[in-house]
Amino acid sequence: MASNSLQGKVIIITGGTKGIGLAIAQRVSAAGASVVLNYSRDASAAEAAIASLPATGGSADRALVVKADASDPAQIRDLVERTVAKFGRIDVLVANAGTMPLQDLEHLTESTFDSTFALNVKGPLFLTQAASPHMPPGGRVIFISTGVARFSSVLPGYSLYAATKGAVEQLTRVLSKDLGRKGITVNAVAPGPTDTELFREGKSEAMIKGIASANPFNRLGTPSEIAEVVAFVASPESSWVSGQIIGANGAAFV
Repeated sequence: MASNSLQGKVIIITGGTKGIGLAIAQRVSAAGASVVLNYSRDASAAEAAIASLPATGGSADRALVVKADASDPAQIRDLVERTVAKFGRIDVLVANAGTMPLQDLEHLTESTFDSTFALNVKGPLFLTQAASPHMPPGGRVIFISTGVARFSSVLPGYSLYAATKGAVEQLTRVLSKDLGRKGITVNAVAPGPTDTELFREGKSEAMIKGIASANPFNRLGTPSEIAEVVAFVASPESSWVSGQIIGANGAAFV
């Protein structure tokens, strides 16, 4: 059973309607948090996600869904403003929205480079800039990285994705010093291969099975396992953890 250590906390989760983001939302909702779910396109999936939160049942006083492009600073500011208008503050920010195009150097395009860095790096940075003035001491900023960022034997198609997450990890280290002056921690959770739609996109079943079999546990991680790590980092119990990249990978990439 989830603890209630997040009771009363206000948590923004970008890309919160599917996969890891949805699992995080369900976990922190069960721990008593009010949840703001951001989505970019699928309104029906967003409403279904809100309705699935265990402690709200879609209750309007504990949940908010906001359509916004998480790579666009203007829309990010609107997300923050709507959150503060409803709940008065932000306690935890989970910058989960991301994209993972698989293109090797030969096939990489400038437009893919720009859009990937915009969503994976620019979005989390400017979301933190917009949200942090509304975060009290004890606030938490949580980025999502990947084990691929520190593993050298990855396939060539991951080069762009790994570069964006390397940038996120360095932002984590530097922003932890910046926001630490306000009593706000900054960390990143770095999943290994996790069974989500985003992970499966563009991969054959044989490739997915091969990746799973390479793990010592002979399987992929699950979104709920990543959500448990994020919930700890979001909690008051993680007060002396900041500037860290926390692997959640079942001993992969070590």
